[in-house]
Amino acid sequence: MVFSCIPFVFFFLPLCLILYYAVPFSIKIFSGKEILLKNGILLVFSLVFYAWGEPKYILLMLFSTLLDYTIGRLMECFGTTKLKRTFFLCCSVCVNLSVLTFFKYADFLISLINGAFGTDIAALGMHLPVGISFYTFQTMSYVIDLYRGNVKAERSYPAYLTYVSMFPQLVAGPIVRFSDINGQLHERKITPENIDKGLMRFMMGLFKKVLIANQAGALWEEIRVLGAENTSVATAWLGALCFTLQLYFDFSAYSDMAIGMGRMLGFSFNENFRYPLTAVSVTDFWRRWHISLSTWFRDYVYIPLGGNRKGVGRHLFNIAVVWFLTGLWHGASWNFILWGVYYGILLMLEKYVWGRAMERLPGWIRHAYAFLIVVFGFVIFAITDMGELGRYIGLLFSFASNRLADFRFVWYLRNYGVVIVTACVLACPVYPRLCEKAAGLDGRRRRVVSLFAGVGVIVLFLLSTAYMVSDTYNPFLYFRF
Repeated sequence: MVFSCIPFVFFFLPLCLILYYAVPFSIKIFSGKEILLKNGILLVFSLVFYAWGEPKYILLMLFSTLLDYTIGRLMECFGTTKLKRTFFLCCSVCVNLSVLTFFKYADFLISLINGAFGTDIAALGMHLPVGISFYTFQTMSYVIDLYRGNVKAERSYPAYLTYVSMFPQLVAGPIVRFSDINGQLHERKITPENIDKGLMRFMMGLFKKVLIANQAGALWEEIRVLGAENTSVATAWLGALCFTLQLYFDFSAYSDMAIGMGRMLGFSFNENFRYPLTAVSVTDFWRRWHISLSTWFRDYVYIPLGGNRKGVGRHLFNIAVVWFLTGLWHGASWNFILWGVYYGILLMLEKYVWGRAMERLPGWIRHAYAFLIVVFGFVIFAITDMGELGRYIGLLFSFASNRLADFRFVWYLRNYGVVIVTACVLACPVYPRLCEKAAGLDGRRRRVVSLFAGVGVIVLFLLSTAYMVSDTYNPFLYFRF
C-alpha cells in the first residue's frame, strides 16, 4: 500500500467525518429491522481505505472475516460440548495461521528448504497484504474469546466486518479485541468533547509522524547507506538512536492517530504506548511498548502454555516460545527471529539472574541500562541483511581510536540536533505533565494557556503541511507487518 498523508488528511478523513456525522446512528425500516447507518458509512470508507493501494486483498480480508464470523455462529449454535467448541476453534486457528503463513512466510520457508536440501524451488514473490498480521490476530482473538465464553457471537456480519476493517486501526494497530468494543459497535455516544479531544490526539500523532519520525528516519537512512566501513563508532550509535526514535515516533504516532480517529467516531481504543523509552528494565519496556501485541501474546499464548505456574524450566520454555513467535510475527527474516530471541534471553536473565539486584540500583542507572538495550535491539530489528547487521554491530563495539568519531558525526549533530533533542524530550512524559499543570490553573490563566496552545497547534499543523507537501510519500513502518 502506498500511503500519502496529504489525500488522507485533507480529503479522505474530512469526507468520512462529514458523512458520518450527517447521518443518524440508525434507522428502522418497514419490517422493524434496525439499520446502523453510521456503521455503514464507516464500513464503506474502511473498505475504500484498504483498497487504496491493493484492491485485490480486500477479498482476502473478506474471506478471513466471513470465516471467523461463520465459525462464531456455528460455535454458538452447535458448540454444546467442549469437544465441539475445540473443533471449531481449531478450524479457525488452522485456517488463519495457514493464510498468514502462506502470504507472509512462504518465500522464507522456500529459502530454508533450498538451503537445507540443495533444491532450487522458485520463490513465489507475492506482495504482503497490508496489515494481515494485525487483522488476523483480531479475528483469532474473537474466536478464542468466544470459545472461552468471554463474549457472545456477533449476529450481524456487517457489524463484525466493521470491527475488523475499521480504518483507524486496520493496517497498523493497535490490535483491538472484539470484547473491548462489541458494545460500542451497536451503541455509542459522539460528543463535542470527544470530537475535540480526538482531533487533538490525531493532530499530535500527525505532528509526531511528520515533524519527528520522518526527520529522524532521514538521518538513519543517510547513516546506514554509508556502510560500516565508512562510518565512525559515534556516528553508528547516532544512527541507532535515530532509528529508535523514528520507530517509536512513527508507530506511536499511528496509534495516536488511530485512537484519536476512533474517539471522533465514538469508539474508545486502549492505549498502545506508555512512554516506553523511559523504562527502567526490559520487563518494564514491554509493559509500555506495543501493549496490544504483548498482551495478546500474554493472554493467548503465554498463559495458556502455563505462564510461570509450572516450575522454572517450563517458565523459561514458555518465555522462549512467546519471544520466538513475537520476533517471527514481525517478519520472515532471521534478524526478526534474532531480535525476539534477544529479548527472550534478556527477560529470562532479568527474571532469574539480575532482576532483583537491578531494583536496588539508582534510577538513572536503570534507565540507562534499559535505554541502551532497547537502542541496540532496534539495530537488530532494522537491518535484515545478516552480513550488514554483523558489520554494523561490530562497528558499534569497535574501540579503534581512529574510528571513534569523524566530521560527519559533528555535521549530523549540527544539522539534526534540534530534532534529536526534541524527540528525546517528547519521548518522556513532558506533555501530559504540562496538561496536568494547565488544568490546575485558575480560569484566566487557563484561557491564556489554551490560547497559546491553540496557536501552537496551528503553527505545528502548518509546518506539518509544508513537510507533507515537500515529501508526499510518508509510509508508516508498521504497515509492512
